[in-house]
Amino acid sequence: MANRSSLRPEVTPEELNRRSRGYLPGLVGLQVIEVAEGRLDGRLQLRPELLAPNGFLHAATVIALADTLCGYGCIAHLPEGAKGFTTIELKSNFLGTLLEGALACRATAVHLGRTTQVWDAVVRDESRGKQLALFRCSQIILW
Repeated sequence: MANRSSLRPEVTPEELNRRSRGYLPGLVGLQVIEVAEGRLDGRLQLRPELLAPNGFLHAATVIALADTLCGYGCIAHLPEGAKGFTTIELKSNFLGTLLEGALACRATAVHLGRTTQVWDAVVRDESRGKQLALFRCSQIILW
């Protein structure tokens, strides 16, 4: 991991959860659990509204969790003086599904540069640890 950006101490799980209120992450019930150097952990309790009409886990639910944690990771590691970021590419691979319980996600920094960041996320069944999706997100830093 290229480490040009370091963790901003003011970015805490409480701050990120507060930021989520009134927006998509809060709407779906995403919870940030831990913010650490080069990493974020979070979870999402499943409920019927987060499933697709066919009864399976909706891909957008998984993407909302993984993309948000990667984005919050970017916020927590913005270079000094940066104004923000925006996603320029995201990719997901779905390996399984879950119909009840909770999703756990860990986002990990791959590249923390001055102009771009790249984050990977793994979404798992929280109770069994089984991998459900792999995710990569690239962000451009805004100055």
